[in-house]
Amino acid sequence: MVFEGFALDGLSLTLIGLGILLILVLFAGAKTIPQGYNYTVERFGKYTRTLKPGLNLIVPFIDTIGKKINVMEQVLDVPHQEVITRDNASITANGVTFYQVLDAAAAAYEVANLENAILNLTMTNIRTVMGSMDLDELLSHRDEINERLLRVVDTAVSPWGLKITRIEIKDIDPPKDLVESMGRQMKAEREKRATILEAEGRRQAAILKAEGEKQAQVLEAEGRREAAFRDAEARERSAEAEAKATQMVSEAIAAGNVQAINYFVANNYIEALGKLATSPNQKVLMLPVEASSVIGAIGGIAEIARETFGGAPATPARAASRPPAAGQPPREPGQL
Repeated sequence: MVFEGFALDGLSLTLIGLGILLILVLFAGAKTIPQGYNYTVERFGKYTRTLKPGLNLIVPFIDTIGKKINVMEQVLDVPHQEVITRDNASITANGVTFYQVLDAAAAAYEVANLENAILNLTMTNIRTVMGSMDLDELLSHRDEINERLLRVVDTAVSPWGLKITRIEIKDIDPPKDLVESMGRQMKAEREKRATILEAEGRRQAAILKAEGEKQAQVLEAEGRREAAFRDAEARERSAEAEAKATQMVSEAIAAGNVQAINYFVANNYIEALGKLATSPNQKVLMLPVEASSVIGAIGGIAEIARETFGGAPATPARAASRPPAAGQPPREPGQL
């Protein structure tokens, strides 16, 4: 064979053919695996190894690519299904399941139709877990339901080379009449709490009021006790002063000072007359005839003052200027 001046014999054609075949073989044996996937390799239909992301070589025409497994975390929607709770309440619930393939060979050859198997397993366990709980527990313990589902389903799929990372219940829908009953129950419960809180408030207010009144009475009693103590102390001081004055007058009388007794008697007499005059029920003041003797007492007081301040003694004629009352003996000077 001649191509524009080049002659090709049979050997050259054979070598060219072998080169082209070698290139095809290399292309057939080189496999590029994208990130996030694992490929299984089968030799004559039997699993041999798993290809990781990147450039991999296989034996052409002997080894073939078996399963292309996605090893990224994936989400699977769980459709609505009817569940009967332990207290015979019929509800519908749905959710989502997150899973990831850890062993591509197990996920490819240990289970057929992987996603359908995970879905059915999750739905079955949702009915089992939620059916073992009361309705109130379902509505208030959703985290506990998710945790129990995750633990049970993850244990079940572990032989398939899977890891269940999360199971979440999205919606729990009770029947309409049951929702209305729950609403009435919640309203009654809140009214009950409001009544209890109101009664507790009244009770606390009554307690505080009683405590305040008690404290006021205690303080009032303490005030009365302090006032009584002060009054007693004042009376004691007054009595001491009166006793001291009486003692001084007695000593003066014992010493022969008649003017002191005159002053003492006149002072008390005048105080008694003042109390009679200032009485609110006293309109007319009746004085006995002996009241005229007060004049003599006043004269005695004047004489005491003059003696005290160095004045001349009073004359007896002034003290005796008033005649004695009828039936009375004549008075000595300086005598009441």
